[in-house]
Amino acid sequence: MAASEADVPTNPEAQIRASDSERDDAARELGDRFAEGRLSQETFMRRMDDVFGARNRDQLDGLFTDLPRPGPARTLRALRDSVRASLRSVPRPPRPPARPPAAPTEPARALFLPPTGPDAPTSFRIGRDGGCDLLIEHTTVSRHHARLDRVDGGWILADAGSTNGTRVNGWRVRQPMAVHAGDHVMFGSAVFIVCVRES
Repeated sequence: MAASEADVPTNPEAQIRASDSERDDAARELGDRFAEGRLSQETFMRRMDDVFGARNRDQLDGLFTDLPRPGPARTLRALRDSVRASLRSVPRPPRPPARPPAAPTEPARALFLPPTGPDAPTSFRIGRDGGCDLLIEHTTVSRHHARLDRVDGGWILADAGSTNGTRVNGWRVRQPMAVHAGDHVMFGSAVFIVCVRES
């Protein structure tokens, strides 16, 4: 018996599994919309969780249906179509199946930056080891996962060679980067929001 029209997906491309780079693009664009004031912090955090939990391209694109986009030529789908068209004639070597990153399964917790007074610490170790300043008992967090260093009155976050990586607002931390109140930070799959303790 032939499948009915309702059984046939209208856009098979949308059901293709989302890649890490596509998730990074979506996270960056959500960060841009948040910086423009178009998303509340709660909505931004929820959609960032959805980005890393998205299984296919259609789920990623669905996160932007109520947001203005930079223009038709800059939409994720248009960018994908453009790149795919340019590479269509280039033979691709076989590649192993991609293993999707673990999606956050817990609500975000507060990561309070240390005080910046004259007697305050200048570094802050983060990980699963009991000697860390911030102990995170999570299977995706390394024993010595990351560290915060105070620089010019602010804080710089660096990954300490962790197994599952560190992300700030969806971006993988490959070199030390500044963090500020409101930033969305992931150590492995453990999710935190950077906060400043009120004096």
